[in-house]
Amino acid sequence: MSIQLQSSIFNFLNALKENNNRDWFAENKSWFVEEESKLKSFFTNVMDGLNEQDVIESMKAYRIYRDIRFSKDKTPYKIYRSCSFKRSTDALRGGYHLEITPKGSFLACGFWQPNKEDLFRIRKEFEADTEEINEIISSSAIQKYFGGFYKGEALKTAPKGFDKEHQAIEFIRKKDFLLLRKFTNDQVLSSSFFSEVMESFNAARPFLDYMSDVLTTDVNGESIL
Repeated sequence: MSIQLQSSIFNFLNALKENNNRDWFAENKSWFVEEESKLKSFFTNVMDGLNEQDVIESMKAYRIYRDIRFSKDKTPYKIYRSCSFKRSTDALRGGYHLEITPKGSFLACGFWQPNKEDLFRIRKEFEADTEEINEIISSSAIQKYFGGFYKGEALKTAPKGFDKEHQAIEFIRKKDFLLLRKFTNDQVLSSSFFSEVMESFNAARPFLDYMSDVLTTDVNGESIL
């Protein structure tokens, strides 16, 4: 089965970028609906593929309308299309994300801005032992598709209660725990893009499963579910 995105999605998003107003969008609503239908079909195929290698609870294709209530940027529409896939049950933590946009498409897996309880638990795990996470992050599959942890946001120094000289301080300072892979426009439009997305997500599974184990146990390794 051939699952391939077409250049028309980039044509639409580029045109929207140059005409980010309600009048233009209304005049081109049928174009948007056509592109959105094709994208959602692609996202649905990704979800089906994920369910062959993981257990996905839900897919969320984000709306194109921006929330401008508290933003200085009052342009009403996003110039990207994105979708997230949530893993099922409390035992399977983390998720998958795919974003399509001209000259900036990417996929990501993991934990973006975890809540304070999860963040503290992850940091305590890394404080105690980083052997397993280092082994996962340095694996050939993770290195091939992601090159290691995404840099993301981090504290300038150690979190309160942690030793700034700790050997794992680079992990402990992180605010996000993500694997991220970027794509060129040509890669997105290639016939192999769907396969590359699925292979990348599959390569991230050991990381997601490890983090799920951490976040469903206490510091003594006892289940909290």
